[in-house]
Amino acid sequence: MTIPAKPSPASSISTTGRELTVAELDRAGLLYADESVQISRFAVFIPADELGVLHPVVIQRHAVIGAFAVVHGGATVSENARVEEHSVVGKPEHGYAVGQIYPGNGSATVIGPGAVIRCGAVVYADVHVGANTVIGHYSLLRSGVQVGSDTVLGHHLCVERATRIGREVRCSPGSHITSATLVADRVFLGAGVRTINDKTLTWRDPHRQPTLLAPRFDTGAKIGSSSVILAGITIGEHALIGAGSLVTHDIPAGAMAYGHPARVQGEAP
Repeated sequence: MTIPAKPSPASSISTTGRELTVAELDRAGLLYADESVQISRFAVFIPADELGVLHPVVIQRHAVIGAFAVVHGGATVSENARVEEHSVVGKPEHGYAVGQIYPGNGSATVIGPGAVIRCGAVVYADVHVGANTVIGHYSLLRSGVQVGSDTVLGHHLCVERATRIGREVRCSPGSHITSATLVADRVFLGAGVRTINDKTLTWRDPHRQPTLLAPRFDTGAKIGSSSVILAGITIGEHALIGAGSLVTHDIPAGAMAYGHPARVQGEAP
């Protein structure tokens, strides 16, 4: 069941040490919701980050927040956007990753106009999702990810920190996009594509830090299902990689490559 903002006091908002009703949070200036939005009475809002700092939540006109969705402080859900059931938006990064401790501080998170966050998806803090983009069921977008407009990210994707995904991109289900990958406009990634950014597999070694080199997919590149793209590889504009390929060298623009390892076999159709 959905109800107009401002919801009934039965909906509650968790803060450090206690809970506030939606009305209380509104009075405190931490919830800004247009009259035309729909918020499930079972939605959860958490304005405090792991450090106890409070951040407001903004929900713009005609946006929809589904049952048991969790929206963290600092999130903006833009007009006509949908955050479906059991999804998470704006979660602060907390813990160890690649030689760095994330303290759990909140940050601005934007769900663009008309965008859809499907059931079970998790969108961390400091993520920007463009207009009319769809994030599939149970997909994960880590901190610092940016996704352009009119893009479709399928279900069960993992998009790691600081990745940049362009406009009109299609990522099929079950793929892993490693940290700091650049996916340009109109790229197509098939199902089960794997990307790698670490040539040494260094993990928690006090004597050295890993040298991370993310792959790059230039405009219009197409990657067949189950392909593996190694660290630092560039796939050129409108290149085509056949299904199941292992890409160990750069592929020039307009080329067709496949194999294990992949080799250029001609021009892309």
